[in-house]
Amino acid sequence: MYRSNVPTKKRAGVLILLYEQNGSLRVLLTRRALTLRTHPGQTALPGGKMDETDKDVIETAYREAFEEVGLPLDNPNIHTLCVLRPFVAYTKLLVSPVVALLTDLSLLDNLVPAQGEVDVIFDHPLEAFLEPSLSAGENLVDINSELWPSNESFYNFTDSQWPLLGGSDYRMHRFRSSASAIKGLTAEILIMAAVIAYDRSPAYSRYAKGQPTTFNDILQALDPSALTELRDEGLPGSPAPSEVILGRV
Repeated sequence: MYRSNVPTKKRAGVLILLYEQNGSLRVLLTRRALTLRTHPGQTALPGGKMDETDKDVIETAYREAFEEVGLPLDNPNIHTLCVLRPFVAYTKLLVSPVVALLTDLSLLDNLVPAQGEVDVIFDHPLEAFLEPSLSAGENLVDINSELWPSNESFYNFTDSQWPLLGGSDYRMHRFRSSASAIKGLTAEILIMAAVIAYDRSPAYSRYAKGQPTTFNDILQALDPSALTELRDEGLPGSPAPSEVILGRV
Protein backbone atom coordinates (compact mmCIF):
# COMPACT_ATOMS: atom_id res chain seq x y z
CA MET A 1 0.00 0.00 0.00
CA TYR A 2 1.17 3.54 -0.81
CA ARG A 3 2.37 5.41 2.29
CA SER A 4 1.96 9.17 2.17
CA ASN A 5 2.96 12.17 4.22
CA VAL A 6 0.14 14.16 2.62
CA PRO A 7 -2.10 15.66 5.34
CA THR A 8 -5.58 14.26 5.91
CA LYS A 9 -7.30 17.28 4.37
CA LYS A 10 -5.60 16.53 1.04
CA ARG A 11 -6.44 12.80 0.95
CA ALA A 12 -9.51 10.88 -0.19
CA GLY A 13 -10.60 7.28 -0.57
CA VAL A 14 -13.06 5.71 -3.02
CA LEU A 15 -14.50 2.19 -2.99
CA ILE A 16 -14.38 -0.10 -6.01
CA LEU A 17 -16.98 -2.65 -4.88
CA LEU A 18 -16.93 -5.64 -7.24
CA TYR A 19 -19.36 -8.55 -7.43
CA GLU A 20 -20.18 -11.32 -9.87
CA GLN A 21 -23.64 -11.36 -11.39
CA ASN A 22 -24.76 -13.58 -14.28
CA GLY A 23 -21.16 -14.43 -15.07
CA SER A 24 -20.06 -10.79 -15.25
CA LEU A 25 -17.84 -8.90 -12.81
CA ARG A 26 -19.64 -5.66 -12.03
CA VAL A 27 -18.77 -2.48 -10.13
CA LEU A 28 -21.06 -0.36 -7.94
CA LEU A 29 -21.45 3.29 -8.96
CA THR A 30 -23.54 6.31 -8.02
CA ARG A 31 -24.85 9.42 -9.71
CA ARG A 32 -24.29 12.46 -7.55
CA ALA A 33 -27.29 14.56 -6.56
CA LEU A 34 -28.06 17.56 -8.77
CA THR A 35 -28.20 19.77 -5.68
CA LEU A 36 -24.56 19.22 -4.73
CA ARG A 37 -22.19 22.17 -4.98
CA THR A 38 -19.42 20.20 -6.67
CA HIS A 39 -19.84 17.89 -9.67
CA PRO A 40 -23.66 17.68 -9.52
CA GLY A 41 -25.19 14.87 -11.57
CA GLN A 42 -21.85 13.21 -12.30
CA THR A 43 -21.10 9.52 -11.95
CA ALA A 44 -18.85 8.60 -9.04
CA LEU A 45 -17.53 5.74 -6.99
CA PRO A 46 -18.67 5.79 -3.36
CA GLY A 47 -16.07 7.76 -1.45
CA GLY A 48 -14.86 11.15 -0.37
CA LYS A 49 -12.37 13.12 1.67
CA MET A 50 -10.59 11.57 4.61
CA ASP A 51 -11.77 12.56 8.09
CA GLU A 52 -9.32 13.23 10.90
CA THR A 53 -10.83 10.25 12.73
CA ASP A 54 -10.20 7.81 9.85
CA LYS A 55 -7.22 5.57 10.56
CA ASP A 56 -6.53 5.04 6.83
CA VAL A 57 -8.08 5.40 3.37
CA ILE A 58 -9.71 1.98 3.68
CA GLU A 59 -11.77 3.26 6.59
CA THR A 60 -12.50 6.43 4.59
CA ALA A 61 -13.82 4.48 1.59
CA TYR A 62 -16.06 2.21 3.68
CA ARG A 63 -17.35 5.06 5.86
CA GLU A 64 -18.27 7.09 2.81
CA ALA A 65 -19.96 4.08 1.16
CA PHE A 66 -22.02 3.58 4.31
CA GLU A 67 -23.00 7.24 4.38
CA GLU A 68 -23.77 7.50 0.65
CA VAL A 69 -25.52 4.20 -0.13
CA GLY A 70 -25.94 2.38 3.19
CA LEU A 71 -23.32 -0.31 2.51
CA PRO A 72 -22.96 -2.06 5.90
CA LEU A 73 -19.71 -1.67 7.80
CA ASP A 74 -17.64 -4.65 8.94
CA ASN A 75 -19.75 -7.16 7.01
CA PRO A 76 -18.20 -10.65 6.61
CA ASN A 77 -19.41 -10.79 2.99
CA ILE A 78 -17.40 -7.72 1.96
CA HIS A 79 -13.73 -8.57 1.49
CA THR A 80 -11.02 -5.93 1.08
CA LEU A 81 -8.68 -7.05 -1.72
CA CYS A 82 -6.16 -4.23 -2.09
CA VAL A 83 -5.56 -0.51 -2.33
CA LEU A 84 -4.53 0.69 -5.79
CA ARG A 85 -1.87 3.33 -6.31
CA PRO A 86 -3.27 6.81 -5.69
CA PHE A 87 -4.43 9.35 -8.24
CA VAL A 88 -3.81 13.08 -8.08
CA ALA A 89 -7.14 14.76 -8.80
CA TYR A 90 -7.50 18.07 -10.60
CA THR A 91 -8.31 19.58 -7.19
CA LYS A 92 -4.88 18.34 -5.98
CA LEU A 93 -6.43 15.69 -3.72
CA LEU A 94 -4.57 12.40 -3.44
CA VAL A 95 -7.29 9.80 -4.14
CA SER A 96 -6.71 6.15 -3.18
CA PRO A 97 -9.02 3.48 -4.69
CA VAL A 98 -9.89 0.63 -2.30
CA VAL A 99 -10.87 -2.60 -4.08
CA ALA A 100 -13.35 -4.93 -2.35
CA LEU A 101 -15.33 -8.04 -3.33
CA LEU A 102 -18.97 -8.54 -2.34
CA THR A 103 -19.96 -12.21 -2.00
CA ASP A 104 -23.57 -11.84 -0.81
CA LEU A 105 -25.60 -10.05 -3.48
CA SER A 106 -28.61 -9.75 -1.19
CA LEU A 107 -26.84 -6.80 0.44
CA LEU A 108 -27.44 -4.84 -2.78
CA ASP A 109 -31.21 -5.02 -2.20
CA ASN A 110 -30.87 -2.91 0.94
CA LEU A 111 -28.76 -0.10 -0.49
CA VAL A 112 -30.43 3.31 -0.32
CA PRO A 113 -29.12 6.55 -1.88
CA ALA A 114 -28.42 9.24 0.71
CA GLN A 115 -30.86 12.08 0.25
CA GLY A 116 -29.13 15.20 -1.02
CA GLU A 117 -25.94 13.32 -1.90
CA VAL A 118 -26.85 10.50 -4.29
CA ASP A 119 -29.65 10.39 -6.86
CA VAL A 120 -29.05 6.93 -8.35
CA ILE A 121 -27.23 3.71 -7.41
CA PHE A 122 -26.30 1.53 -10.39
CA ASP A 123 -23.62 -0.81 -11.67
CA HIS A 124 -21.59 -1.44 -14.80
CA PRO A 125 -19.55 -4.36 -16.21
CA LEU A 126 -15.91 -3.91 -15.22
CA GLU A 127 -14.66 -5.44 -18.46
CA ALA A 128 -16.55 -2.79 -20.45
CA PHE A 129 -13.86 -0.32 -19.38
CA LEU A 130 -11.52 -2.30 -21.64
CA GLU A 131 -14.01 -3.14 -24.39
CA PRO A 132 -16.86 -0.57 -24.26
CA SER A 133 -19.12 -2.56 -26.61
CA LEU A 134 -19.53 -5.16 -23.85
CA SER A 135 -22.09 -2.80 -22.31
CA ALA A 136 -24.42 -3.41 -25.28
CA GLY A 137 -26.69 -5.59 -23.15
CA GLU A 138 -27.15 -2.88 -20.51
CA ASN A 139 -30.17 -0.57 -20.25
CA LEU A 140 -28.12 2.42 -21.36
CA VAL A 141 -29.25 6.05 -21.32
CA ASP A 142 -30.44 7.45 -24.63
CA ILE A 143 -27.92 8.55 -27.24
CA ASN A 144 -27.82 12.33 -27.80
CA SER A 145 -29.60 12.91 -24.51
CA GLU A 146 -28.68 15.18 -21.60
CA LEU A 147 -27.13 12.16 -19.86
CA TRP A 148 -25.17 11.09 -22.96
CA PRO A 149 -24.74 14.06 -25.32
CA SER A 150 -23.03 12.04 -28.03
CA ASN A 151 -23.96 9.93 -31.05
CA GLU A 152 -21.35 7.32 -30.14
CA SER A 153 -22.88 4.04 -29.00
CA PHE A 154 -20.68 3.19 -26.02
CA TYR A 155 -17.60 5.38 -25.64
CA ASN A 156 -15.96 8.61 -26.66
CA PHE A 157 -13.03 10.78 -25.64
CA THR A 158 -11.64 14.26 -26.03
CA ASP A 159 -8.06 15.48 -25.79
CA SER A 160 -7.45 18.90 -24.30
CA GLN A 161 -4.57 20.87 -22.88
CA TRP A 162 -4.42 20.96 -19.10
CA PRO A 163 -2.85 24.08 -17.52
CA LEU A 164 -1.95 22.15 -14.37
CA LEU A 165 0.31 19.98 -16.53
CA GLY A 166 2.02 22.92 -18.17
CA GLY A 167 -0.23 22.67 -21.22
CA SER A 168 0.31 18.94 -21.83
CA ASP A 169 -2.55 17.05 -23.45
CA TYR A 170 -4.92 14.99 -21.30
CA ARG A 171 -7.40 12.39 -22.62
CA MET A 172 -10.88 12.48 -21.06
CA HIS A 173 -12.58 9.09 -21.40
CA ARG A 174 -16.38 8.79 -21.33
CA PHE A 175 -18.38 5.56 -21.10
CA ARG A 176 -22.12 5.37 -21.70
CA SER A 177 -23.95 3.70 -18.82
CA SER A 178 -27.44 3.14 -17.44
CA ALA A 179 -27.36 6.38 -15.42
CA SER A 180 -24.93 8.96 -16.82
CA ALA A 181 -21.54 9.19 -18.48
CA ILE A 182 -18.72 7.55 -16.52
CA LYS A 183 -15.86 9.93 -17.14
CA GLY A 184 -12.82 11.75 -15.81
CA LEU A 185 -11.19 10.52 -12.63
CA THR A 186 -13.81 7.80 -12.07
CA ALA A 187 -13.17 6.44 -15.57
CA GLU A 188 -9.38 6.60 -15.06
CA ILE A 189 -9.65 4.61 -11.82
CA LEU A 190 -11.90 1.96 -13.34
CA ILE A 191 -9.74 1.63 -16.45
CA MET A 192 -6.77 0.88 -14.20
CA ALA A 193 -8.81 -1.60 -12.13
CA ALA A 194 -9.96 -3.39 -15.29
CA VAL A 195 -6.43 -3.52 -16.75
CA ILE A 196 -5.22 -5.18 -13.54
CA ALA A 197 -8.21 -7.52 -13.19
CA TYR A 198 -8.14 -8.80 -16.77
CA ASP A 199 -4.40 -8.38 -17.40
CA ARG A 200 -4.79 -6.71 -20.77
CA SER A 201 -4.86 -3.26 -22.33
CA PRO A 202 -8.01 -1.42 -23.43
CA ALA A 203 -9.29 -1.81 -26.98
CA TYR A 204 -8.89 1.97 -27.43
CA SER A 205 -5.87 4.24 -27.09
CA ARG A 206 -5.60 5.06 -23.40
CA TYR A 207 -3.51 8.24 -23.51
CA ALA A 208 -3.26 11.36 -25.64
CA LYS A 209 -0.05 11.87 -27.59
CA GLY A 210 2.59 13.13 -25.18
CA GLN A 211 0.35 12.77 -22.10
CA PRO A 212 2.36 12.25 -18.89
CA THR A 213 1.54 8.80 -17.52
CA THR A 214 3.99 8.17 -14.65
CA PHE A 215 4.53 10.25 -11.55
CA ASN A 216 8.00 11.32 -12.66
CA ASP A 217 6.57 12.42 -16.02
CA ILE A 218 3.87 14.37 -14.19
CA LEU A 219 6.42 16.06 -11.92
CA GLN A 220 8.37 17.22 -14.98
CA ALA A 221 5.21 18.52 -16.69
CA LEU A 222 3.57 20.18 -13.69
CA ASP A 223 3.19 23.92 -13.60
CA PRO A 224 5.90 25.15 -11.14
CA SER A 225 3.37 26.76 -8.78
CA ALA A 226 1.29 23.55 -8.67
CA LEU A 227 4.41 21.46 -8.03
CA THR A 228 5.43 23.74 -5.16
CA GLU A 229 1.95 23.49 -3.64
CA LEU A 230 1.90 19.69 -3.85
CA ARG A 231 5.34 19.42 -2.26
CA ASP A 232 4.35 21.88 0.47
CA GLU A 233 1.39 19.61 1.21
CA GLY A 234 3.73 16.66 1.74
CA LEU A 235 3.62 14.93 -1.63
CA PRO A 236 7.01 13.26 -2.19
CA GLY A 237 9.22 14.91 -4.74
CA SER A 238 10.67 11.80 -6.35
CA PRO A 239 8.60 8.64 -5.83
CA ALA A 240 8.99 5.52 -7.94
CA PRO A 241 7.75 5.79 -11.54
CA SER A 242 4.06 4.92 -12.09
CA GLU A 243 3.35 5.27 -8.36
CA VAL A 244 0.68 7.92 -8.84
CA ILE A 245 -1.60 8.72 -11.79
CA LEU A 246 -3.21 12.05 -12.61
CA GLY A 247 -6.95 12.19 -13.22
CA ARG A 248 -9.45 14.89 -14.07
CA VAL A 249 -13.06 15.06 -12.88
